[in-house]
Amino acid sequence: MDGNELREAVRVRLAYLDQCFRWRGHANRRTLTSRFGISPAQAAIDFRDYLKRCLQPLPLYDTVRRTYVASDGHLGLEDPGDLPSMLDVIADGAGDRFDALPMPRRQCPATVMRRLYQAMDCNHRIEIDYVSMSSGQTTSQWIAPARIGFDGERLHFRAWSYRHDEWRDYLPVRVSEDSSFATEPLPASLSRDEEWETMLGVRLRPRADLSPEQQQAARSEYGFDGKDALKIEVRAALAFYLDRRWGIDLPGCRLERA
Repeated sequence: MDGNELREAVRVRLAYLDQCFRWRGHANRRTLTSRFGISPAQAAIDFRDYLKRCLQPLPLYDTVRRTYVASDGHLGLEDPGDLPSMLDVIADGAGDRFDALPMPRRQCPATVMRRLYQAMDCNHRIEIDYVSMSSGQTTSQWIAPARIGFDGERLHFRAWSYRHDEWRDYLPVRVSEDSSFATEPLPASLSRDEEWETMLGVRLRPRADLSPEQQQAARSEYGFDGKDALKIEVRAALAFYLDRRWGIDLPGCRLERA
């Protein structure tokens, strides 16, 4: 039976084993029984299946630790399928030895999201009451939602502002749920969104004032793969969010534009 013939539940467990060996360096039957609630007998079957499909060198059983330990040069499964995330596997294994900084819970009200999405889908403009973070004022205005961007934490709509006569980003959470949400067909074709349609090649390198050892550490940390610079393609409309999320030009950032 090849990997494609495995039942989905078994494929999930084998993929989890694969990640455990890759990131934690060891696994045993208890790894599977505690994670998936299966019997020790089923866990033993899964281990046999994994070892049959694992590329050489195979994990070796440590009789002292009573666990299989990944060999040097561990390669794992040739086709593991959908893998759980490294963070999930590490946190699961470490238990109470693991903690993480909580991320802000970015709100995105469903009622507002539906209204804006439907306006975008129907090529309509929509009237909203929007809170400005620069002035603090709430203004009623018409916008034409056209695209959706994600900065890693928040969704925002890229929309034509009839009030400002330009393309702008609008966060659904700043749209009042008491807005009229009146809609109407676009009165005319929208101007071309140059910033959205323009792709930028952003080249980043370790900061010049770092020592050679620090620069090499930064290359490893950010996955330069031996290259002098890290190239990221991003829409011009999202470049601001890249700078903010990566902290480019902020004190303590280890990278700068090449």
